[in-house]
Amino acid sequence: MANRTQRNTTKVEALIESCRSEGKWQRVIELTDELKTGSPHNECLANFLMGEARLESYLEEHAVAPETNFGRAKSGLVDARRYLNLALGESGQKAGIALDAYLLLAKLCYACGEYEQSLENFVKAELNTLAEKELTLRSLKILAESYAIKGLCLEQQSTKPTSKFKRAEKDTEMICCFERASDLGLLYLQEYDIGCGSNSSSNNSTAGSTLNVNAGGGVQQSSSSFAISSSQASSSATLEVSRRMGAILETALQRAPIVLIKAGKLQVAVERYRIMLNAIETRATQSLRLTLARQLAEVLLRGVSGTIYAPPFTTKSGGSTLRGGGANKRLWKPRKYAARQQFTPRNQQEEVILLLLIAEAHAVRDTVLSQSPDFRVARQHAMGNVTAVYDLLTLTTVRWGLVQLLNESFEKALKFSFGEQHIWRQYGLSLMAAEKHSHALRVLQESIKLTPGDPLPCLMASRLCYESLETVKQGLDYAQQALKREVKGLRPSRSQLFVGIGHQQLAIQATLKSERDAYNKLALESLERAVQQDGNDHLAEYYLSLQYALLNQLGEALSHIRFALALRMEHAPCLHLFALLLTASRRPREALGVVEDALHEFPDNLQLLHVKAHLQLNLEDAETALSTVQHMLAVWRELYEAQLAGEEEKHSDTKSGVHLVHSSQMSDKDSNSVYAASLAAVSRVEQALSEAASSLSSFTQRPGPRRPWMLQIEIWLLLADVYMRIDQPNESLNCIHEATQIYPLSHQIMFMRGQVHVYLEQWLDAKQCFLNAVAANPNHTEALRALGETHLMLGEPRLAEKMLKDAAKLDPNCPKIWFALGQVMQTLGDFNASADCFATSLQLEPSCPVLPFTSIPLVFE
Repeated sequence: MANRTQRNTTKVEALIESCRSEGKWQRVIELTDELKTGSPHNECLANFLMGEARLESYLEEHAVAPETNFGRAKSGLVDARRYLNLALGESGQKAGIALDAYLLLAKLCYACGEYEQSLENFVKAELNTLAEKELTLRSLKILAESYAIKGLCLEQQSTKPTSKFKRAEKDTEMICCFERASDLGLLYLQEYDIGCGSNSSSNNSTAGSTLNVNAGGGVQQSSSSFAISSSQASSSATLEVSRRMGAILETALQRAPIVLIKAGKLQVAVERYRIMLNAIETRATQSLRLTLARQLAEVLLRGVSGTIYAPPFTTKSGGSTLRGGGANKRLWKPRKYAARQQFTPRNQQEEVILLLLIAEAHAVRDTVLSQSPDFRVARQHAMGNVTAVYDLLTLTTVRWGLVQLLNESFEKALKFSFGEQHIWRQYGLSLMAAEKHSHALRVLQESIKLTPGDPLPCLMASRLCYESLETVKQGLDYAQQALKREVKGLRPSRSQLFVGIGHQQLAIQATLKSERDAYNKLALESLERAVQQDGNDHLAEYYLSLQYALLNQLGEALSHIRFALALRMEHAPCLHLFALLLTASRRPREALGVVEDALHEFPDNLQLLHVKAHLQLNLEDAETALSTVQHMLAVWRELYEAQLAGEEEKHSDTKSGVHLVHSSQMSDKDSNSVYAASLAAVSRVEQALSEAASSLSSFTQRPGPRRPWMLQIEIWLLLADVYMRIDQPNESLNCIHEATQIYPLSHQIMFMRGQVHVYLEQWLDAKQCFLNAVAANPNHTEALRALGETHLMLGEPRLAEKMLKDAAKLDPNCPKIWFALGQVMQTLGDFNASADCFATSLQLEPSCPVLPFTSIPLVFE
């Protein structure tokens, strides 16, 4: 009978230990009553178990530590406090549970807001003097929570140390407690996962556990499988609750690095983050790992500069496994990832990107795909985490030029971002940054549908159409749509401005005078309305000035550009337009001074350098212009060479570049598509392409964005023009050859090659080059004028008249076209028409800028 009673007691103790580890506190209460009945000499142990079970049951149902719960906690934990106090004293010491009772009593005092009493209980338990040894799952959790609670109590302590040395000592102790709590907490969760895995894999596992933390005896083992079977029979929801780390441990894990940051120990905080993230992941730390990875990325981005950054594990060795080597000092440290081929970031950029990719993987995994209303709260919480990670990833990748990586991440995000306008808008912006303009427009169209009252996506789509796609009418539609959405009138001037820009661009592209006049009138009205609605918008003043300049009203244009500069002095496009207006007012030297002053503020602005070179040519200073253009090449290399070299490594494969002939970036912004030409022009296009076919055998598409390569073509062609001014045609041909290597089908290259032939008086070759340029771009007025002049030199005045009249329709304000047309009419004997043409040329010439006003690129900032 005695042996049977002993076996039953041993079985009950094993079941109790199993239920303690799994957090089944109601079952612990039931088994404790059974233990007390079957073994009266275990009354002290039963009191401890009863107090522990009642404490943990209460804390699972009620939040820990809010001040409003202190009164309720004190009344709700009266029985738990009484039982734990009964487990103290000599009987508790003999049973080996006094230490556990003090630790749990400290936890109870913390839940009741009694921080000083909690710290006193930790002193009685001699928490700081505990030696590291093997512990059971429940003991690990009690100890981890004890260190966490002590740290929290020290942080919440009302009495502040008077001496700075005592304050420093308290801070050090608090930091040490949080670090110990985080290490033990991670170790507990790792051991718990291992225990769950062994339980699920085998039914013959032994329950190697003990009730007391500080017991010196051996580990009691039970061969009974009842605890295992009971855990297998439990529901998945119960397993999930038992697997949870608890609010106290979660708080400690998050507070450990934050306390270090507050103490000014930034590097130590970063190392603490790294240690926790390098710990082997468990099911309970998956969501915590997302938070830690995101927080460390923020710390590295905001608080750590490149000069004080230290790569991971340079000051301390990367961790080994918990028990590898058997050193006692490693017993309470979590297991860490350690592999021979493990990737270790070498710099700040790599570490931040790695952290955000890890955070993204966790956030994406936790997303809720179901659109059912039942999952609305969970879906919103998951999307909040995803959005925070993607916002950080956006800031990081754009800052370091890794836009392609951002695009890939947003493409994955679309799978679970139905109806999430923020994700769609960010994706559209990333595509714009990657210069995938057509794709970006389609994404912005979806964003417009998701936010029917927001004008911003309409304005973004409008800008994309104006600036990159050259679909001005579509951009104008989006701008008008944005204007209709300005119901509250928060800033209608910007929508009004975009409408004016659209009308202005349509007027520039119009070939019929009636259309051009109508669009100019609409543009002027819209821009004046934009200025009236916001008198402090420098951009509205700038475009209104440009509109007056295009209408040849230079006085009004100068007045408004001065207003724009008064609103924003350091605005390169305003200074650019101001310089051109000065040249149109016959003040080229003042214009050169403005450009040189502007270049002091914007030394790498290629547009201003371009104007400077033309002004120097206009002032008959070709040698100085030569040095300016050479400086432009140096600036281009400094700005774009490294970027394009990186793109070349990514696109090492060679591809044919013939398809680029349809790209809008390869033509002037006032040009139409090749396919808009008449059927007669199609044969000329084919002829022009056949002329350039000889260059295509060695031509490969340049990697990376196209805009830098187009800028380089312009620089080479400007350099060719300068060399012709100083009578060096061979050098001009060399420059044209360099431009041809970038893109041989450019109409500008064909035109410049024709100019060299004109300089050499090779009229037939010049005629063919100009024909090729006009075939590739029928609206290139310079090529049409040059072709007309060449026809005149070859004795073909009727063809010259046709070309020059076409050019005059496209650009009626160019005095050179009217002068050449006057010469043609004089040759044809129509002296009245010739005199009219010469008079028009004389009238326009004083107000003609050194470069067309349309040469200024669109600006939206």
